[in-house]
Amino acid sequence: MNHHTEPTTGTDAPATGPTASDLTSDLTSGLAGLAADAPAGLLDRIAARRVSVPGPLEDLQVAFTDHGVAFLRAGMDEPAFTAAFRARFARPLLPADRPPAGLVPALRTGRLAGLPLDLRGLTDFEAAVLRATATIPRGQTRPYAWVARQAGSPRAVRAAGSALGRNPVPLLIPCHRVTRSDGAVGDYVFGAEAKARLLRAENVDLDEAAALAARGIRLVGSDTTGVVCYPTCADARRITPAHRHGFRGLPAALAAGYRPCLHCRPGEPRSA
Repeated sequence: MNHHTEPTTGTDAPATGPTASDLTSDLTSGLAGLAADAPAGLLDRIAARRVSVPGPLEDLQVAFTDHGVAFLRAGMDEPAFTAAFRARFARPLLPADRPPAGLVPALRTGRLAGLPLDLRGLTDFEAAVLRATATIPRGQTRPYAWVARQAGSPRAVRAAGSALGRNPVPLLIPCHRVTRSDGAVGDYVFGAEAKARLLRAENVDLDEAAALAARGIRLVGSDTTGVVCYPTCADARRITPAHRHGFRGLPAALAAGYRPCLHCRPGEPRSA
């Protein structure tokens, strides 16, 4: 993240922007000056709320609107989080008394379970990439190419990676579960070390994934079921060593008589 030096005034004291209390005062004063009573909930339609929450990474802060959770970042203090939020959203950010219902359980379990997200402002492609990523189960990974295919743009692998890098709500949209096909975890908004830590906490065997990739194996199949999967798929984990076979890709597996797993859908577009 780039850090900018704030300009100073003519005195030795640095200039500061409006505080959260200033914004609250300005908004409430403006609403109080209306000729008629303001509609209930108007302030929450104008401003977003900020709250600190416990989670799998340190110093998690979340901003939410009347539409849902809109922004999440880790490792930031309040001023840095507010600055990052304002760089993306043109609305005031005020403190909240409590997190929205369902947020803390979602961070603890890695499952949204109906928690609303406010993803307005994304392009259609970005939204499609995040929708695809949201379907990756806890404890499993998918390559960037899979995300691009599921988003309906199989050739836009690099663009899918860029869209994930702009994910406004990491952890809730689990972009940490998208990894490189060569076995490396890949980039992450909170750093590769944090990404690996999150995956290991979900019992993803990163060492096995890297070892398979080093041998050129991208998919594994069972000669009992005739199904081929991504190595971290729950179905792949049940294959015993005696019946486990590796493949460099889906064409090789299909040529050997295997069919794609209906759960992890290797090599299939979204419409398949």
